[in-house]
Amino acid sequence: MNTELSIEFFPPQTAEGLVKLRAERAKLAALRPAFFSVTYGAGGSTRERTFAIVKEIAAEGFDAVPHLSCVGSTRANIREALGEFRAAGIRRIVALRGDLPSGMAETGELRHANELVEFIRAESGDTFQIIVAAYPEWHPQAKNPETDLQNFARKASAGANAAITQYFYNADAYFYFVEKAQKLGVEIPIIPGIMPIVSFYKLARFSDACGADIPRWMRRQFESYADDVESIRAFGLEAVTRLCERLLQGGAPGLHFYSMNQSALVLEIQRRLGG
Repeated sequence: MNTELSIEFFPPQTAEGLVKLRAERAKLAALRPAFFSVTYGAGGSTRERTFAIVKEIAAEGFDAVPHLSCVGSTRANIREALGEFRAAGIRRIVALRGDLPSGMAETGELRHANELVEFIRAESGDTFQIIVAAYPEWHPQAKNPETDLQNFARKASAGANAAITQYFYNADAYFYFVEKAQKLGVEIPIIPGIMPIVSFYKLARFSDACGADIPRWMRRQFESYADDVESIRAFGLEAVTRLCERLLQGGAPGLHFYSMNQSALVLEIQRRLGG
């Protein structure tokens, strides 16, 4: 099953991590993704490391897409970053509100992602394709689902070209979100975010924190394996591959993999999908 895919990395904190990321990226390059994206730490804390990796990826001939968040930043900071991206030949940006670093009280001059999208458009016109975030199971800080959908629609109308979702394991949540967004007039592609499962316990902690649901049937199955790493890996691969198959059969415009700087599971899922 051939489909457009993209892959996300995060900036390693150590030299050893950077060496490992280069090796994993080389393996994933064989998939010829539409782009590799690189995350941006809370309050822009990884800006230099993010941009360094983006430039490496671009030098290797791939479309490199930096994340850019506005919380904790000023318009001047963001303007400077946009200039650096333009000079480096970057043509796509993932524009996010982002999270405040621990202990920081000021949200910055732009408080919401739609304001960041508007600012990028005002500063750069159509220089960049802008990708925003979407939350099929609703953002954990949203008052209710309808408010969250309206916030998403504002990002689209501000000038976003596409959206990537938070990861999820319930395809119905994605299809329902897309249907509701389209009824609000949102026409941009909404690409499912896919999280391969390395460790169920780590995934469960992270999911509880970010509001992503792990269906009860999956939780029970994982829990039954206890510390059986191979069974957890095998079941995780099966569940995520089936999710991807259903999404693509239902018309999803592509898949965006949260690689966690590892290649093995992404490569295996793509192999099973026939990619």
